[in-house]
Amino acid sequence: MNTQILLAVGAFSLAAGIVLGYFVRQSIARQRADTVEQKLHQRLEQAKTEADQLLNQAKEKVKQVVSGAETDQEQRRKQLLETEQILLKRESALDAKVSSLDEKEKSLEREVAEVKHKEKALEEVRLQALEKLERVASLSKEDAKKELFELTQQQYEGDLLARMRKLEQEGEERFDKRAREIVSYAVQKVAVSQAQEITTTTVILPSEDLKGKIIGKEGRNIRALERSAGVEIVVDEAPETVVISGFDPLRRHVAKLALERLIKDGRIHPARVEEQVEKAQQEIDAQIKEAGEAVVFELGIVGLDPKLLQILGRLKFRTSYGQNVLLHSLEVAYLSAALAAELGANIAVAKKAGLFHDIGKALDHQVEGSHVDIGIRILEKFGVEKEVIDAMKSHHEDYPYESVEAVLIQTADAISASRPGARKDTLENYLRRIGELENLAASFPGVEKAYAIQAGREVRVFVKPKEIDDLAAQQLAREIANRVEQDLRYPGEIKVTLVRENRFVEYAR
Repeated sequence: MNTQILLAVGAFSLAAGIVLGYFVRQSIARQRADTVEQKLHQRLEQAKTEADQLLNQAKEKVKQVVSGAETDQEQRRKQLLETEQILLKRESALDAKVSSLDEKEKSLEREVAEVKHKEKALEEVRLQALEKLERVASLSKEDAKKELFELTQQQYEGDLLARMRKLEQEGEERFDKRAREIVSYAVQKVAVSQAQEITTTTVILPSEDLKGKIIGKEGRNIRALERSAGVEIVVDEAPETVVISGFDPLRRHVAKLALERLIKDGRIHPARVEEQVEKAQQEIDAQIKEAGEAVVFELGIVGLDPKLLQILGRLKFRTSYGQNVLLHSLEVAYLSAALAAELGANIAVAKKAGLFHDIGKALDHQVEGSHVDIGIRILEKFGVEKEVIDAMKSHHEDYPYESVEAVLIQTADAISASRPGARKDTLENYLRRIGELENLAASFPGVEKAYAIQAGREVRVFVKPKEIDDLAAQQLAREIANRVEQDLRYPGEIKVTLVRENRFVEYAR
């Protein structure tokens, strides 16, 4: 029984606890819901407040931007008004100036018209005065002018002529004196030795017995020397001497050097001859190179092609009328530079042109043409300046002068060639050479006259037109040139000019 009561009380208590717990839990839940709702409400109110603040700030910024834009617009409007006023003022000023210029132009036109009217009136008055003067003097204007000029000429002609002659004489004397001074200054500056360095073709033998050794058995030694050196050997012309003959001065010098070494060595046979000729050729080549380099070093000229220096060095073994051509070229270079310095011309061009003015003589026995034309081709091939070529090509007047330096080169060449002792060619040798040339040309049938000109560099041949026609004249010129090459000895080149002319004369009576 007690157990049942306890169970009932326990069940009742449990049910009461459950109901009470439910109501307590509902109360607590309700309180919590009120708290969340309250927080949400607070956050909503806060968001509204912030939105109002942002909206107010945006409105303030909009007001500021609108206010600033209105202010800028007002300022620009004021600036435009000021610019417009300035332009209006300038336009008014320009209108005023244009109006003033129009008035001045009209005023000038009126003045010009008045001046023309006055000039016309003055011309009429002058013509009337001239007419009256001509009527009074019984002379026209032209006659009076002519008579006045004739009278003046008669009175002062003698004085004018005397004064002109005096001025001309004084000018010539002054210019001649100045020219002599310039030339003397230039010559004094040059210290090139004029010692002759002639490439001789004669070899002196220690004894006459050596001639047989040089000739060799059946002449094989001398033939080997002639073949190797490219020269002719004459052993019977004079006692204890051997003469080397040939057009090429280098070959003559090689043969001379080789023969002297063979004579000194004593062993003369064809193989030894060829060996000594080869050694002599190498030595001469080295001397040529050294000579060319030494000359340009002495003159201070740089930048030249080594092959051009090799050709220049060949002039050491070339002579012209007994004068060494390399020393002559060096002297002409110095003289040209000195003359150019005195006259204010181009010193570098004058010096280089003076050095190369005779470079064609290094190859004139191998190449056809005058030494001037050969020199021009050589310098053009090695890229020498055009100013230098133009200056050197006129030293024999084959080409017209194109610069002051060209005249100076010719002057320096004449000074060097005419210096006492520079050339050994005597008058007798010169006349003999000219006579041989003229006699050879005149010996052909059909030739009427022959004249050697330009110091023997050209021969003019006049033929009989009835005996020689045009075709025969051309052939005759070639035959004369061939005979000159075969029979004569001469430096450089000889030009053969053949002239065939017909003249017909009639008289009207």
